[in-house]
Amino acid sequence: MKRLFTLLLFCLGTFTVAQAQSIEELEKQLREAGSSKDKLSLNYQLGEAYLRSSSEKSIEYGKQAFNFARDLSNEGMMARSAFLVGKAYVRDRNDRNAKTWFDTALAAAKKAGDSDLIIKSVESRSKIEKDDRDYREAYQIVEEAFKYFSQNGTSISDLEEKYERQRAALLQEKKRLEQEISNLTNEREDLVTDKSRLQQRQQELVRDKAIVEEKITEKEERLATISVAKERADSVARTKELEVKSLTRERLEQEAVLKAKEAELATASLEAEQSRRIAEQAAARQNQLLILATFGTLLALLLLVLFLIARRSRSRLKDKNKIIEMERQRSDELLLNILPKPIAEELKEFGKAKARKYDQVTVLFSDFKNFTSISEKLSPEELVEELDKCFKAFDFILTQYDDIEKIKTIGDAYMCASGLIGRKGMPYNIIRAALEMQQFLEEQKQEKMRIGKPYFEARIGLHTGSVVAGVVGVNKFAYDIWGDTVNIASRMEANGEEGRVNISNTTYGLVKYQFDCEYRGKVQAKNKGLVDMYYVQKEKEKNLAAVTA
Repeated sequence: MKRLFTLLLFCLGTFTVAQAQSIEELEKQLREAGSSKDKLSLNYQLGEAYLRSSSEKSIEYGKQAFNFARDLSNEGMMARSAFLVGKAYVRDRNDRNAKTWFDTALAAAKKAGDSDLIIKSVESRSKIEKDDRDYREAYQIVEEAFKYFSQNGTSISDLEEKYERQRAALLQEKKRLEQEISNLTNEREDLVTDKSRLQQRQQELVRDKAIVEEKITEKEERLATISVAKERADSVARTKELEVKSLTRERLEQEAVLKAKEAELATASLEAEQSRRIAEQAAARQNQLLILATFGTLLALLLLVLFLIARRSRSRLKDKNKIIEMERQRSDELLLNILPKPIAEELKEFGKAKARKYDQVTVLFSDFKNFTSISEKLSPEELVEELDKCFKAFDFILTQYDDIEKIKTIGDAYMCASGLIGRKGMPYNIIRAALEMQQFLEEQKQEKMRIGKPYFEARIGLHTGSVVAGVVGVNKFAYDIWGDTVNIASRMEANGEEGRVNISNTTYGLVKYQFDCEYRGKVQAKNKGLVDMYYVQKEKEKNLAAVTA
């Protein structure tokens, strides 16, 4: 019986493949749908299907899916539907409505505990603010997301551990299903052979039935002939019997004739009995054929059941493969958050990354003024919170420029570099980032002074030159850079003033036509002697207009 079920699973599974439903099929199913749950699912699928071709249709179906999810109190689908509507409004260039729906998606995702959708909603929402150059609002949105994850006890290490557990379990399940599929395939081949043999036997039984029916017809005709002959013989016998009574001499002769007739009748009776037996055998074969026909019907039903089971197993396997792929993408995103993309790809492919030398890299150092004295005025929690706020803002500023790579933080010092992309990089973007960092700290300073709280001021220094970059360590490995360029950039920071951006003569030579700079003269730098230094004032108007355009 198990082998018959297995045969059904693969016989019907081989020619039925799950196909993506067209928009017309989805709309037809929506018109025929009866339950709110089915309407929710079909409206959401139609919204996704129309996202690339018609933003208006995508918005319409997405809102309908949101309403059904709200009626069903399905927070997860409310979040997904609201996020879909937000994406459609972005495609429609309607940023105002897109903000509203991304906020709705974020709120629903928080209630549903959907970390992935929270991150996607925050990214989409902050991107709109960045495009509008409202960096403060974008920063606030990202900061709220960080607070949410901190309050709920979620961290990168927790997500990595959860991913590894899920990934191991899913891989084990995938291997089990693949082995099960292999076993079922072998059983299917055996059952196909059995089915062919049964069909051949069925054909033979059909031929035998036809032969038996033909013989039965012949015997019935012979029985009819014998019955007629018997009636004729009986009539003759009665006539002769009357004659024998009247004629004694002829009686003896008649007895002889009667004996001969009796012999014929006995022979006819014997043939009739044989015909009856043949008819009974034919009836028995007919019963066997009926049993085989019933068996074939049951076999077809079993094959149908196995097919349904196979389709469900394939669907589950497809869902699990999708989860594995999503977790792999999340792992790659985490790795890219730690290392530059080329280094991350090299680590994934070879398990290690070679150190590289770059000829023109600009290194930025920042350090807070009077950090020790300020830390004495704040509680440990307030100190960490303020420092975290500043470094998050710095990180956010760097994300606006794809040629800048954050290297590390050491205490209250922040280090980043540009030009680590395989070609000589100009320090334009990293100086813009430095000016934006000082602008952020100045805004924070004004706010803190207004409420009477201590504030941070930073010195920022930059220098351009050659460095060696690579990954060091095995556990908690880190990407770092080395060379005299790093030391000189540190001297630029140490000899600068809070609130200003101090650059070396080398960096000035690369950006003097891009930025207005103030020459400071030769300044004594530790272990470097007298060094020419410049304060960056601002970006030249014509260059700023070109960048804005």
